[in-house]
Amino acid sequence: MSKSWGPHDIGGQEGGPIDLSEHDTAHWEWQIDAMVRLSLSKGLISDFAELRDGIEHLTQEDYDSCTYYERWAKSLAYTLVSRGVVSEQQLADKIDAVRARQEAQGLA
Repeated sequence: MSKSWGPHDIGGQEGGPIDLSEHDTAHWEWQIDAMVRLSLSKGLISDFAELRDGIEHLTQEDYDSCTYYERWAKSLAYTLVSRGVVSEQQLADKIDAVRARQEAQGLA
């Protein structure tokens, strides 16, 4: 049986330079961190390993183009949908509502 390698399986491979510069954490990144921790404390997700599983389900394109917290956000959405906490349609509707609100406020 052969192993299927995901975009996260890069151990021992040449991956190019790593940006080690510090950056300020954006407000939305703090929000993702808080949503993950709240989801853990409420039992909506079991542990960080479950989030890692969601990250491992990202496509190569998503994995390469997303930042650390964007991966967390996609993983949290994947996990909550997989567990039946929220449906894909409910999630899409909420994203649309937030985008519309941002556009109305001139933020998007």
